[in-house]
Amino acid sequence: MNFASIFQCRASLAFLSISVFSSVLISADWPQWRGPDRDGVWKETGIISTFDSPKLEPVWSSPIGAGYSGPTISGDRVYVTSYLDKPKQVEQVHCLDRFTGKEIWKYVYACEYQDFGYPLGPRGGVSISDGKAYALGAMGNFHCLDAETGKVLWEKDFEADYEASLPTWGIAASPVVDDKRVYLQVGGQPDACVIAFDKNTGEEHWRALNGGASYSAPQLIQWGDRKVLLVWTADWLAALQVDTGVPVWSHPFDRAKMAINVADAVVDTKSNRIFLSSFYDGSYLYKMDPSSSSAELLWSRRGRSEVHTDALHSIIMTSVILGDYVYGIDSHGEMRCLDLENGDRVWTDLTLLEKGRWATAFFVQNGENTWILTEKGDLVIGRMTPSGFERISTAHLIEPTTFLPRRNANILWSHPAFAHKHIFARNDRELICVDLSN
Repeated sequence: MNFASIFQCRASLAFLSISVFSSVLISADWPQWRGPDRDGVWKETGIISTFDSPKLEPVWSSPIGAGYSGPTISGDRVYVTSYLDKPKQVEQVHCLDRFTGKEIWKYVYACEYQDFGYPLGPRGGVSISDGKAYALGAMGNFHCLDAETGKVLWEKDFEADYEASLPTWGIAASPVVDDKRVYLQVGGQPDACVIAFDKNTGEEHWRALNGGASYSAPQLIQWGDRKVLLVWTADWLAALQVDTGVPVWSHPFDRAKMAINVADAVVDTKSNRIFLSSFYDGSYLYKMDPSSSSAELLWSRRGRSEVHTDALHSIIMTSVILGDYVYGIDSHGEMRCLDLENGDRVWTDLTLLEKGRWATAFFVQNGENTWILTEKGDLVIGRMTPSGFERISTAHLIEPTTFLPRRNANILWSHPAFAHKHIFARNDRELICVDLSN
């Protein structure tokens, strides 16, 4: 082999090493709501399989304000939003060092909470893309910030700019970003329930759908050989063309009462199925057909109420599809497994949570195991199969600090982030980081 060949071989190996290393770094981040692919899947290896103590000790803890929003991680930085009501009402966007928890920058803006339920802080996770941080507040204040410095690049006010009607429990649907646009549930007028903005300038590219916004986050999914935007609003389940906002298909969502679809639509890409679960409305399964640009409702299950039902009526958490079964938490804290063939309930488990109105937990899948953060701040490693739920290991992670009416104890309703073999979780006082490497 001559020198040129050797050099070319070494250069190729070096490029391959850099590419693999970059891929590992990217996959280790948690840069948006529910992870790298927005599907609640954690792909890292080299993590613990059981806990060796009943309480997990943080690597660091950083003080923040109140909020329901989960943290996101990009590179060496952690982003989260929060709320303070004294000495005046403000919302905050925090940027912290991933290794130490020390504050790098904080953007604070006045935000008076009014006319919505549970006014205890922002709901949506910060999305990071191409050096920009996209942060959404509970009153519809949306900011595009320089992720390095916190400088405001552009901003929108949903109520002032689009005559948006505030949902009953505030703006919650986390933004999703691609290489050109940021997509948001706005609930504006006219026909501006969903809006796509230029990710760099804030210019409106398109608006789509009438009706109100829900709390369910939009997501980009593969439709044949292209990407489409899947949205579940207060009035529609629709797949929208990303360039124009024109529906590829749309189905009216015939809800029983007020809009309270909080969970994400769960997409099973292997079988082109979409599962929905809502507090009042129960469960739905759709089948997508990319070849004919359509989606068909296969079945829906709704009990006579959210209490008396054999379906799955989720309040906050997003369910998990594993094979031909879906697993989730019902409206009063019961873990349930449904057969995706027809929606029949396969089993109910009462060991994970204390039964109570709106009881919830957050599921993240890592291989065959499901990592679950409960509303009591416990971290559970478990496994779900059609035969039942197996609890493998449990440890206490963080104190629940949020008061909830009609419950006799505080709760924690913030989705955690899993990145770089650590878990990042928050309550109304602090954001913590815990090492999960083995």
